[in-house]
Amino acid sequence: MRRTGWTVAMACAAVAIGGAQLVGTSGHGNGSGRDASGASSAETARGACTERTLRGSYVFSASGFNIVGGVQQPKAIVEVIAFNGDGTLDVPAATVSLNGVIIRSPASFGTYTVEDDCSGTVTFNGPTYDIFLSKDGDDISMIQTNANTVFQGLATRTSRGARELGQD
Repeated sequence: MRRTGWTVAMACAAVAIGGAQLVGTSGHGNGSGRDASGASSAETARGACTERTLRGSYVFSASGFNIVGGVQQPKAIVEVIAFNGDGTLDVPAATVSLNGVIIRSPASFGTYTVEDDCSGTVTFNGPTYDIFLSKDGDDISMIQTNANTVFQGLATRTSRGARELGQD
C-alpha cells in the first residue's frame, strides 16, 4: 500500500478492524546500516519508530471545524513544523482561518512523543493531536484531540535536518 494514500480515517479503521500496524514502508537506506530516519537495520526490520524518526521541516495542512455553542465553525491551517528529533518542535510560520477570520500566528514551539508502533502525540500551546506516521517519518497523519473540535490533516516532510544526513 502506498504511504501517500494513508488518511486518518484509514488509520482509525485499521485500529478498529484489529490493530493493523500503522506504518508505511521505507525501502530507503544510506549505506550506513541506518535508514533515512537514522534508525538501525534492526529497528527498521521491527518497524520501530522513535522521536528521532521525526527530524526536519514539514508542511502541515488541515481542515475541519470547532464547535462553539453547538454551532460548527470552519477551521483550516497551513503551517511549517520543524521537528528536532528529540521530542521538541518549532513552528516558525502558520496561517489559520477560523470561521473566515485569517490569523498569521507568531513563531511558537511544542513537544511530541513517538511510540515504536509509529503512533504518538503532538502538543502545541493549547492544541493536542494524536499522530500516525510512516516508518520513514516522511508523512504524518494528525487528528486534533481537544474537545469540541473535528480537525485532521497531513504533515509532509519537505527537508531533513543536517544531523540526520550525517552532515553535522
